[in-house]
Amino acid sequence: MNTTGILMVATTVGALIMAILAMFLRMKAAQKPTNAKKIILPPLFMSTGFLMFLFPIFHLTFAEVIEALSVGLVFSILLIKTSKFEIRNNEIYLKRSKAFMFILIGLLIARIILKSILGQYIPFGETSGMFFILAFGMILPWRLAMLYSYKKLAKQLEMQK
Repeated sequence: MNTTGILMVATTVGALIMAILAMFLRMKAAQKPTNAKKIILPPLFMSTGFLMFLFPIFHLTFAEVIEALSVGLVFSILLIKTSKFEIRNNEIYLKRSKAFMFILIGLLIARIILKSILGQYIPFGETSGMFFILAFGMILPWRLAMLYSYKKLAKQLEMQK
């Protein structure tokens, strides 16, 4: 197996571990009340990944950025539809959704398939950059939609007091 193949396998395994971690964190999050900070911090932390684009191996064309961002935005719709909040004991909780787990697994499978296909035609660094932008393009709108829903419920809770 060549270096590119090893890197593709390693990043796929990394994505699998991240997906399992996301499912685990989602289940734990549903057990505790949430707040705006918990909703908005993940994309902020993830944004440090944009530093990869300082290195020429990760540089993308404008078309590649738009393609990756567009796919991420489409994928985010599924996450937005399955992320709902509820008020329990005068606090806001993330509702558990069985569909979320299946959607996360489906998105992971789609990502692996796309990456293995694109990896044959696009160099590894560019593929990595595209999939980072895809992920960010999926997570940012999802988290912003969650923040909007959270703030609506928080306002509703405030009015009840």
